[in-house]
Amino acid sequence: MDSIGERLEALLHDCDSGLRRRQDPVDFIHRYDEPVDQEIAGLVASSLAFGNAVTARRSVERVLSALGESPATTIVEADHDEIFDRLRGFVHRIYRDEHLAVMLWRAAALVRAHGSLGRAFVGFYEAASGDFRESMARFADALRGDAQTRNLRHLVSDPRAGSACKRLLLYARWMVRPADGVDLGLWPVAPSNLVIPVDTHIHRISRNLGLTDRRTATWATAEEITAALRRYDPDDPVKYDFALCHLGVSRECPSRPDPAKCERCVLQDVCRVWTSGLRISNATSAQKAGQLRL
Repeated sequence: MDSIGERLEALLHDCDSGLRRRQDPVDFIHRYDEPVDQEIAGLVASSLAFGNAVTARRSVERVLSALGESPATTIVEADHDEIFDRLRGFVHRIYRDEHLAVMLWRAAALVRAHGSLGRAFVGFYEAASGDFRESMARFADALRGDAQTRNLRHLVSDPRAGSACKRLLLYARWMVRPADGVDLGLWPVAPSNLVIPVDTHIHRISRNLGLTDRRTATWATAEEITAALRRYDPDDPVKYDFALCHLGVSRECPSRPDPAKCERCVLQDVCRVWTSGLRISNATSAQKAGQLRL
C-alpha cells in the first residue's frame, strides 16, 4: 500500500498542471477574477463536461459568451426569460437552452438569497449535519427546482439516486480543494469530505491500481476509490484526481498495455494490468524455452 502512495505522489510531482489545465474545463474558471463569477463559470463548465471534449469546450464557450463579462451579475439581474433569450438555440448533446436557463435561474436565486453558491452550499451542509452526499443532493435539488424534467435531472444529477454524479463532484472539487493553480478553494468545507469524480479514465486507472474492483461507475464506486485514496492523504484524498484523470485523457495510460508508454509511467510497478501482463509474458517465454529444450 505504501508503494502506491509513493507512486501517486510521484505522479503529482511529474504532472504539468499548467499544460493540463489548458486542456481541462476548469480553465474557463480562471478567466474570471471575482469568486462569484468563478462559481457560475464553474457550474456551467462542469455541467457541460459531458461527451466529446472539443464539443464540450465549444458549448461552454457559447454559454459564457452569452452571459457576458460577469456571468454572476448577468443572471442575478435577469429574469428567467432574459436568461433563456441569451441562450436561445443552445444545444449540447441532450441539453438545450431551456435546461441551462432553469439551472442558471435557480443558481441566481441562491446567490441572491445567500450571497454566493458557496454560502448556499455551506447552509445545506450544516442542515445535513455534515453529510456530504446529502449536502450535494440538497444543492442539486435547489439547482433543479420543481421543473425536474428528465434532461434537467441528467444535467444536475441526484447523488441519492446512486449514480457517480461525476460532473457535480467535479464542480465540488474545483470549489473546495485548496487553491493550487487548478482548483480554487472558494468554499469553506474541509477537502477531506470530497468524493472523487469518477469518469471512464478514473474508473479504469483505479481498477488498474486495485483501488476498486467494481465494474460500473456508481456513487459506491466513487466512495470506494476515495476511501482507498484517503489512506494516502486523509485530509485531501481527491488531490490525485486531476493528475490521474489527465494520465488517461492524454492517453499516456492506454486502455491496453503498451510497453512504449507503460515503461515510462510512474505507476507501472503498482499497475495490476502491467504486472499481470508481465507475469503472463514471462510464463509464456519460459514455456517456449522449455519446449525448445525438449
